[in-house]
Amino acid sequence: MTSSVHVGLIGVGLMGHGIAQSLLRQGHRLSYLDHPGNQPCDDLQTAGATPLETPRDVASAAELVILCVTGTPQVESVLFDPQGVLEGLKPEQIVVDCSTAIPSSTQAIEARVREAGGRFVDAAMTRTPKEAAEGRLNLIVGADKALFDELTPLFSAFAEHITHGGPVGAGHTLKLLHNFVSLGFTAVLAEASAASQRAGIDNSVLLEVLGNGGGGGVVLERLRPYLVDADPSGFRFSLSNSLKDVGYYHSMSKDLGASRQMGQAVHQLYADIVAEGNGERLLPELISLLADASTQRGD
Repeated sequence: MTSSVHVGLIGVGLMGHGIAQSLLRQGHRLSYLDHPGNQPCDDLQTAGATPLETPRDVASAAELVILCVTGTPQVESVLFDPQGVLEGLKPEQIVVDCSTAIPSSTQAIEARVREAGGRFVDAAMTRTPKEAAEGRLNLIVGADKALFDELTPLFSAFAEHITHGGPVGAGHTLKLLHNFVSLGFTAVLAEASAASQRAGIDNSVLLEVLGNGGGGGVVLERLRPYLVDADPSGFRFSLSNSLKDVGYYHSMSKDLGASRQMGQAVHQLYADIVAEGNGERLLPELISLLADASTQRGD
């Protein structure tokens, strides 16, 4: 896949829109599912993208289909529901799942796609919508090595770092491990920041101390704009999606029989915050929610 590919994209949200921009910028053709959950797509259509009405239409029109939806239920829906991708799937056509999903379900989904004559790859993403629009995502791919090598040139259109994690399911496994670490760090830093504020310490001083010590790193830098200017856009990820991801990690670790004491604590924190009606708020706002006396826990 070194020349222009006709890609069918299902899921033009914050991440999917950036992937679409990057694919078009690199000369690939694009059809996408017209859906109320999409970001505004006028710019994509101006660049030559074509909206289509059903997942079946997307699969029928494209050479390869990329899914960039919320999670396992949405992946199953767009693939297997009436007028889904499988109804339009062509022999040997590749379906690339860039969503966050439960690995055991991913393996079952791959089997159904293979039985229908297609090929399935999980290519989980990390980084943010900003990097997606810049073509600088990280991809963690679950596929056999030959298929990984076949897809790498296409992935390079929207990803900077592309890691072969292993067979199908490995991409989603590694993504859940990554997100648990990232969201766990966020929870720890948010709770520490909330305690710091209640102690009357200036946020700039806390940032200096953490940044010069063991608290420094990517997560702190994503929270920095909120601590400095109350700007949550440095980490454009909702608390409801955070809960989904740590919930998926909790399910996976249970399936594996792995230790999950920290996972349970992190999951409970996000579950409590979302249950209070904060699901649509962005991740950095967790700091203020925890600093509010009305949301204190663990007494």
